[in-house]
Amino acid sequence: MPTPIDISEEAGVRYLHFGSDWIQGAMRIARPWALELDYTREMMASLLLRPEPEWPRSVLLIGLGAASLTKFLYRHRPQAKLTVVEIEPAVVMAARQFFKLPDDPKRLELEIADGVEWLAASDRTFDLILVDGFDAEARAGALDTLPFYRACRAHLNEDGLLSVNLLGRNRGFKGSVERIKKAFDGRALVFPSCDHGNAIAFAATGEPVCLPLGELSLQALALRKATGLNLLPTLARLAQWQTCAGGRLEL
Repeated sequence: MPTPIDISEEAGVRYLHFGSDWIQGAMRIARPWALELDYTREMMASLLLRPEPEWPRSVLLIGLGAASLTKFLYRHRPQAKLTVVEIEPAVVMAARQFFKLPDDPKRLELEIADGVEWLAASDRTFDLILVDGFDAEARAGALDTLPFYRACRAHLNEDGLLSVNLLGRNRGFKGSVERIKKAFDGRALVFPSCDHGNAIAFAATGEPVCLPLGELSLQALALRKATGLNLLPTLARLAQWQTCAGGRLEL
Protein backbone atom coordinates (compact mmCIF):
# COMPACT_ATOMS: atom_id res chain seq x y z
CA MET A 1 0.00 0.00 0.00
CA PRO A 2 1.51 3.37 -0.99
CA THR A 3 2.55 5.73 1.76
CA PRO A 4 0.17 8.72 2.02
CA ILE A 5 2.10 11.94 1.56
CA ASP A 6 0.91 15.13 3.25
CA ILE A 7 2.41 18.61 3.00
CA SER A 8 1.73 21.33 5.58
CA GLU A 9 3.02 24.86 6.10
CA GLU A 10 3.30 26.99 9.22
CA ALA A 11 5.22 30.19 9.95
CA GLY A 12 7.20 30.00 6.72
CA VAL A 13 8.19 26.35 7.14
CA ARG A 14 6.97 23.55 4.88
CA TYR A 15 6.64 20.08 6.43
CA LEU A 16 6.47 16.55 5.06
CA HIS A 17 4.23 13.94 6.74
CA PHE A 18 3.44 10.31 5.96
CA GLY A 19 -0.28 10.38 6.71
CA SER A 20 0.24 11.23 10.38
CA ASP A 21 1.35 14.12 12.60
CA TRP A 22 4.95 12.85 12.68
CA ILE A 23 7.23 15.28 10.87
CA GLN A 24 9.35 13.46 8.29
CA GLY A 25 11.16 16.55 7.02
CA ALA A 26 11.01 20.33 6.87
CA MET A 27 12.22 23.25 4.78
CA ARG A 28 12.13 26.95 5.56
CA ILE A 29 10.71 28.31 2.33
CA ALA A 30 12.94 31.40 2.37
CA ARG A 31 16.08 29.23 2.96
CA PRO A 32 15.54 26.01 1.00
CA TRP A 33 19.19 24.89 1.23
CA ALA A 34 19.45 25.29 5.01
CA LEU A 35 18.93 22.54 7.58
CA GLU A 36 15.73 23.43 9.42
CA LEU A 37 15.42 20.57 11.94
CA ASP A 38 17.86 20.15 14.81
CA TYR A 39 18.60 16.51 14.14
CA THR A 40 19.57 17.15 10.51
CA ARG A 41 22.09 19.74 11.66
CA GLU A 42 23.57 17.29 14.15
CA MET A 43 23.88 14.57 11.51
CA MET A 44 26.17 16.99 9.67
CA ALA A 45 28.54 16.98 12.65
CA SER A 46 30.10 14.22 10.55
CA LEU A 47 31.93 17.04 8.74
CA LEU A 48 33.64 18.01 11.99
CA LEU A 49 34.80 14.46 12.73
CA ARG A 50 36.58 14.09 9.37
CA PRO A 51 37.49 17.74 8.67
CA GLU A 52 39.57 17.19 5.52
CA PRO A 53 38.32 19.72 2.92
CA GLU A 54 37.81 17.07 0.19
CA TRP A 55 35.91 14.67 2.47
CA PRO A 56 33.52 13.08 1.77
CA ARG A 57 33.80 12.18 -1.90
CA SER A 58 31.03 9.57 -1.83
CA VAL A 59 27.89 9.61 0.31
CA LEU A 60 25.04 7.14 0.69
CA LEU A 61 21.80 8.51 2.13
CA ILE A 62 19.18 5.94 3.15
CA GLY A 63 15.86 7.73 3.45
CA LEU A 64 15.19 10.92 1.49
CA GLY A 65 12.42 12.67 3.44
CA ALA A 66 12.30 16.36 2.51
CA ALA A 67 15.81 16.06 0.99
CA SER A 68 17.38 18.39 3.59
CA LEU A 69 20.61 16.43 4.04
CA THR A 70 20.85 15.71 0.31
CA LYS A 71 20.50 19.38 -0.63
CA PHE A 72 22.96 20.55 2.02
CA LEU A 73 25.66 18.16 0.81
CA TYR A 74 24.85 18.90 -2.84
CA ARG A 75 25.43 22.62 -2.28
CA HIS A 76 28.32 22.58 0.17
CA ARG A 77 30.31 19.47 -0.83
CA PRO A 78 30.48 19.78 -4.64
CA GLN A 79 33.18 17.10 -4.83
CA ALA A 80 30.84 14.47 -3.39
CA LYS A 81 28.87 11.97 -5.45
CA LEU A 82 25.54 11.43 -3.66
CA THR A 83 23.49 8.24 -3.79
CA VAL A 84 20.02 8.33 -2.22
CA VAL A 85 18.04 5.15 -1.59
CA GLU A 86 14.35 5.80 -0.90
CA ILE A 87 11.74 3.06 -0.71
CA GLU A 88 8.72 5.19 -1.59
CA PRO A 89 8.47 6.77 -5.07
CA ALA A 90 5.92 9.33 -3.80
CA VAL A 91 8.53 10.72 -1.41
CA VAL A 92 10.87 11.43 -4.32
CA MET A 93 8.05 13.11 -6.22
CA ALA A 94 7.17 15.25 -3.18
CA ALA A 95 10.83 16.20 -2.67
CA ARG A 96 11.04 17.40 -6.26
CA GLN A 97 7.70 19.22 -6.25
CA PHE A 98 7.70 20.81 -2.80
CA PHE A 99 11.26 20.72 -1.41
CA LYS A 100 13.49 21.72 -4.37
CA LEU A 101 15.37 18.44 -4.75
CA PRO A 102 17.97 19.03 -7.51
CA ASP A 103 17.78 17.11 -10.77
CA ASP A 104 21.44 16.35 -11.53
CA PRO A 105 22.08 12.67 -12.38
CA LYS A 106 25.84 13.24 -12.63
CA ARG A 107 26.15 14.15 -8.96
CA LEU A 108 22.91 12.88 -7.46
CA GLU A 109 21.79 9.30 -8.05
CA LEU A 110 18.31 8.32 -6.85
CA GLU A 111 17.43 4.68 -6.25
CA ILE A 112 13.87 3.58 -5.49
CA ALA A 113 14.53 0.56 -3.29
CA ASP A 114 14.46 -0.88 0.19
CA GLY A 115 17.61 0.41 1.88
CA VAL A 116 18.44 -2.88 3.58
CA GLU A 117 18.04 -4.90 0.40
CA TRP A 118 19.86 -2.34 -1.75
CA LEU A 119 22.87 -2.30 0.55
CA ALA A 120 22.99 -6.09 0.75
CA ALA A 121 23.06 -6.35 -3.05
CA SER A 122 25.58 -3.55 -3.61
CA ASP A 123 29.36 -3.88 -3.91
CA ARG A 124 29.96 -0.14 -3.59
CA THR A 125 31.66 1.61 -0.69
CA PHE A 126 31.24 5.14 0.65
CA ASP A 127 33.05 7.69 2.77
CA LEU A 128 29.86 8.63 4.62
CA ILE A 129 26.58 6.77 5.17
CA LEU A 130 23.61 8.70 6.56
CA VAL A 131 20.61 6.68 7.77
CA ASP A 132 17.33 8.50 8.35
CA GLY A 133 14.46 6.17 7.50
CA PHE A 134 11.14 5.85 9.32
CA ASP A 135 7.62 4.81 8.44
CA ALA A 136 4.41 6.73 9.20
CA GLU A 137 4.54 5.53 12.83
CA ALA A 138 8.17 6.62 13.27
CA ARG A 139 9.47 3.04 13.20
CA ALA A 140 12.85 2.26 11.61
CA GLY A 141 12.20 -1.48 11.17
CA ALA A 142 15.06 -3.41 9.58
CA LEU A 143 17.15 -0.22 9.39
CA ASP A 144 17.73 -0.63 13.13
CA THR A 145 19.15 -4.14 13.28
CA LEU A 146 22.60 -5.59 13.87
CA PRO A 147 22.85 -7.16 10.38
CA PHE A 148 22.06 -3.80 8.79
CA TYR A 149 24.64 -1.93 10.87
CA ARG A 150 27.21 -4.61 10.00
CA ALA A 151 26.34 -4.11 6.33
CA CYS A 152 26.89 -0.37 6.77
CA ARG A 153 30.33 -1.02 8.17
CA ALA A 154 31.18 -3.36 5.31
CA HIS A 155 30.23 -0.64 2.81
CA LEU A 156 32.34 2.12 4.37
CA ASN A 157 35.70 3.12 2.96
CA GLU A 158 38.77 3.42 5.14
CA ASP A 159 38.22 6.38 7.48
CA GLY A 160 34.50 6.17 6.78
CA LEU A 161 31.70 7.38 9.03
CA LEU A 162 28.16 6.25 9.72
CA SER A 163 25.59 8.73 11.04
CA VAL A 164 22.19 7.44 12.18
CA ASN A 165 19.09 9.31 13.28
CA LEU A 166 17.60 7.48 16.27
CA LEU A 167 14.16 8.18 17.67
CA GLY A 168 13.27 6.64 21.02
CA ARG A 169 9.50 6.59 21.40
CA ASN A 170 8.84 3.97 24.06
CA ARG A 171 11.94 2.08 25.15
CA GLY A 172 14.37 4.73 24.02
CA PHE A 173 17.33 4.08 21.76
CA LYS A 174 19.74 2.31 24.12
CA GLY A 175 19.32 -0.95 22.22
CA SER A 176 20.02 0.82 18.93
CA VAL A 177 23.27 2.25 20.26
CA GLU A 178 24.35 -1.15 21.54
CA ARG A 179 23.73 -2.71 18.13
CA ILE A 180 25.78 0.00 16.41
CA LYS A 181 28.61 -0.43 18.93
CA LYS A 182 28.61 -4.19 18.40
CA ALA A 183 28.76 -3.78 14.62
CA PHE A 184 31.68 -1.33 14.90
CA ASP A 185 33.65 -3.05 17.68
CA GLY A 186 32.75 -0.33 20.17
CA ARG A 187 33.71 2.60 17.92
CA ALA A 188 30.40 4.42 18.25
CA LEU A 189 28.93 7.20 20.33
CA VAL A 190 25.59 8.94 20.63
CA PHE A 191 25.13 12.67 21.06
CA PRO A 192 22.74 13.90 23.79
CA SER A 193 19.13 13.98 22.57
CA CYS A 194 17.89 16.96 20.60
CA ASP A 195 14.82 18.88 21.71
CA HIS A 196 12.35 16.60 19.91
CA GLY A 197 13.63 13.23 21.14
CA ASN A 198 15.97 12.48 18.27
CA ALA A 199 19.51 11.42 19.02
CA ILE A 200 22.31 11.07 16.50
CA ALA A 201 24.72 8.15 16.68
CA PHE A 202 28.07 8.10 14.92
CA ALA A 203 30.35 5.17 14.16
CA ALA A 204 33.77 5.13 12.51
CA THR A 205 36.22 2.96 10.64
CA GLY A 206 39.91 3.50 9.98
CA GLU A 207 41.92 6.26 11.63
CA PRO A 208 40.70 7.00 15.18
CA VAL A 209 38.89 10.27 15.77
CA CYS A 210 40.46 12.07 18.72
CA LEU A 211 39.68 15.77 18.75
CA PRO A 212 39.75 18.28 21.63
CA LEU A 213 36.50 20.19 22.00
CA GLY A 214 38.42 23.43 21.49
CA GLU A 215 39.62 22.23 18.09
CA LEU A 216 36.11 21.10 17.20
CA SER A 217 34.84 24.56 18.08
CA LEU A 218 37.31 26.17 15.69
CA GLN A 219 36.22 23.77 12.96
CA ALA A 220 32.57 24.56 13.76
CA LEU A 221 33.25 28.28 13.36
CA ALA A 222 34.86 27.65 9.96
CA LEU A 223 31.92 25.44 8.92
CA ARG A 224 29.44 28.11 10.00
CA LYS A 225 31.27 30.75 7.97
CA ALA A 226 31.36 28.51 4.90
CA THR A 227 27.84 27.03 5.03
CA GLY A 228 25.75 28.88 7.63
CA LEU A 229 25.47 25.68 9.70
CA ASN A 230 26.00 26.44 13.39
CA LEU A 231 27.12 23.39 15.40
CA LEU A 232 28.45 25.36 18.38
CA PRO A 233 25.26 24.63 20.43
CA THR A 234 25.81 20.93 19.79
CA LEU A 235 29.39 21.15 21.05
CA ALA A 236 28.21 23.07 24.13
CA ARG A 237 25.76 20.25 24.88
CA LEU A 238 28.50 17.67 24.48
CA ALA A 239 30.61 19.52 27.04
CA GLN A 240 27.66 20.00 29.41
CA TRP A 241 26.65 16.32 29.27
CA GLN A 242 30.27 15.26 29.68
CA THR A 243 29.97 13.06 26.61
CA CYS A 244 33.62 13.69 25.81
CA ALA A 245 35.94 12.43 28.55
CA GLY A 246 38.81 14.79 29.26
CA GLY A 247 37.40 17.38 26.89
CA ARG A 248 38.12 15.23 23.84
CA LEU A 249 35.78 13.56 21.38
CA GLU A 250 37.05 10.04 20.70
CA LEU A 251 35.58 7.63 18.22
